[in-house]
Amino acid sequence: MQLNEIRYGAARPVTGYGPGFFRIGETLIEGGMRVLPAGAAAWDGYDDVAALIQAADRIDVLLLGTGAETAHPPSEFRDAIEGVGIGLEPMASPAACRTYNVLLGEGRRVGLAVLPV
Repeated sequence: MQLNEIRYGAARPVTGYGPGFFRIGETLIEGGMRVLPAGAAAWDGYDDVAALIQAADRIDVLLLGTGAETAHPPSEFRDAIEGVGIGLEPMASPAACRTYNVLLGEGRRVGLAVLPV
């Protein structure tokens, strides 16, 4: 078996998460987090959609971490994201972080918005 080191270039993968926090590189973000091509920042949840929509020209899909369990996002949130041409993939937050890192390593145009576990 051959193992290859993943290179992310200028992009920053999720390096950790736990109860109430996420880590991007050495940066700790408490509460929800969004990671877009412009960088990582705190995310206030489903009502905080403006920055996600503004990234429509730079991402094709938004991985949505809904907390410890997979849940359906509010229809207004889904409509706002999909209305600007971004695909939305809800899943549990740990799975969203792992999937984000894999897709980022493949050079995909992906964003992440996650609620804490």
